[in-house]
Amino acid sequence: MLATELAALFARDLTRLHQEIEAFPDTPTLWATAAGVSNSAGTLALHLEGNLREYIGRQLGHIEYRRDRPAEFSTREVAREELAARAEALREQIPAAIARLSDAELSATFPEEVLGVPMSNRQFLIHLSGHLNYHLGQIDYLRRVSTGSGAIPLAGLTA
Repeated sequence: MLATELAALFARDLTRLHQEIEAFPDTPTLWATAAGVSNSAGTLALHLEGNLREYIGRQLGHIEYRRDRPAEFSTREVAREELAARAEALREQIPAAIARLSDAELSATFPEEVLGVPMSNRQFLIHLSGHLNYHLGQIDYLRRVSTGSGAIPLAGLTA
């Protein structure tokens, strides 16, 4: 079933988000930026949390949430440990919400026209997976640039 496969991908990538956050040596490094880069890894983590809680948790999973998108980009210095715990909570909540979707729900039109055109829930989930991975790559690169360290062993896909 597609919902189960999508849930597994989100579980893997949210585990990776948690791993990336934990690989930063401390809170200040997590909030540092590089030349020409406006968002820190901490900012990107907050943005991913808001995005996934809103579009998957609230709109598809019917989990109460009130998004404050401007705060995702203006909040600073949330402790590394807190961001890691929030990523872990996402890993538990978001894949479960996806896994509960029926084939009919996946084929239904997403409740909000986010990108200017109507999309099925299935298509929007695929878009959100790409969005998550885009920012995961940015977080990884910021960690490497700010710490001088290389790749970390990342979680793989589980059945």
